Amino acid sequence: MNPLIGAGAIACIAALGGCGGSSATLQGPAASHEAAPQATACPKDVPADTQCLSGQDSQGAYYLIATPAKWNGVLVLHAHGGPDLSAPAPDRAQEDLVRWSIMVRAGYAWAGSTYRQGGVEVRAAAEDTERLRGIFRQHVARPTHTILHGQSWGAGVAAKGAEMFTAQTVGERPYDGVLLTSGVLGGGTRSYDFRMDLRVIYQYLCGNHPRPDETPYALNLGLPKDARMKQADVALRVNECLALNKPASERTNEQNAKIRTIVNVVKIPESAIQSHMNWGTMHFQDISAKRTGGASPFGNEGAIYTGSADDAALNAGVLRYRADPEAYRRFADDTDPSGKIPVPVVSAKWISDPTAFVELDSRFRTVMQQGGSGERLVQTFTQQGTHSYISDPTYPALMDALLAWVNTGTKPTPASIAAACGQHESTYGKGCSFEVNYTSPPLESRVPARQRPQ
Repeated sequence: MNPLIGAGAIACIAALGGCGGSSATLQGPAASHEAAPQATACPKDVPADTQCLSGQDSQGAYYLIATPAKWNGVLVLHAHGGPDLSAPAPDRAQEDLVRWSIMVRAGYAWAGSTYRQGGVEVRAAAEDTERLRGIFRQHVARPTHTILHGQSWGAGVAAKGAEMFTAQTVGERPYDGVLLTSGVLGGGTRSYDFRMDLRVIYQYLCGNHPRPDETPYALNLGLPKDARMKQADVALRVNECLALNKPASERTNEQNAKIRTIVNVVKIPESAIQSHMNWGTMHFQDISAKRTGGASPFGNEGAIYTGSADDAALNAGVLRYRADPEAYRRFADDTDPSGKIPVPVVSAKWISDPTAFVELDSRFRTVMQQGGSGERLVQTFTQQGTHSYISDPTYPALMDALLAWVNTGTKPTPASIAAACGQHESTYGKGCSFEVNYTSPPLESRVPARQRPQ
């Protein structure tokens, strides 16, 4: 057993006061009494001498904790992406640890929650993540530092959690820094606008989602509340119209022309059309049916679409929707960042990310500036990667820079992070591709501006 998490350590942190440090009374999810986690087998992707613990918290979320034998004392608290719409299952935490085994290999303890429920609810996911911090603190050890890491949709969870849980609300500083990777960082009211655009443009071109003989519904709902559809059903309709399941040479000229229209107007690659149609169907349904009182927070009034063979016909022909003001308010409250994060934040984004557009980072930068936290944000961008994972040496370099900022007050730069990444390649392999002079363009340069509720 790691001496840092031995029986003596567990005994001395059983009380809230712990073994030194703040003796303030905790508030919020981390203060809840939670059952101790149990030893479990680690995935093969983490070092063999890693100790893994698992459990289910009082609200129903499963979690997994991994602590390397040579733990450096820092906890990486992970907020996963998605979100999944199905009920939580332990396998999700296993999958996340496998993907982020680089953190354990680099000497960090790692903890990830499945969240208590599926669906698009950011504050609840932030609460579940904070509850896991309390479990680690109560039953494993008191880390020297805790870094909140959000990936993809989970970056929005982490940003919201860093605003919700602070020294003022918790009684001690819960997070020392925040790492946001491949983040969906425009807040729900802006990050999903392009999927609204995709739905109406697809329907204009294809007319089969819904079909003419089906009961019509507002596309900004995703699907009616009681409608049952699977991703395979969405794929069937998309392939009927666009034949994405065939090479371009086997499609008709009309199908290829429709694909070009979507690619040029919505500004997503052909390879991403199906996944965004899935999200614009199922996730929109989850939001409107379960989160915003049956109304939709999405609209496209005032959006001017460009890039098609006939923009005038396209703009005249697409269906137009107005976001419901109350639904918009509720969704914004749950998902939109306020820019009031009291600790250092470092982000990383692959410039060509087809899922979380790089332009979303510009929106987040503006929000952080408006919220008074602009000086606590450093954004980095890479030339290579995928949405799900950039490269092994990238993440230790980001963590080093963030922790140095926390410990010394010296704010890193994209250039200093890029230089540090090169030093990690000898240990973790090639993969550094930071573009140190890149600045993300405004979100409106990619997603048309539109009318929004006041």
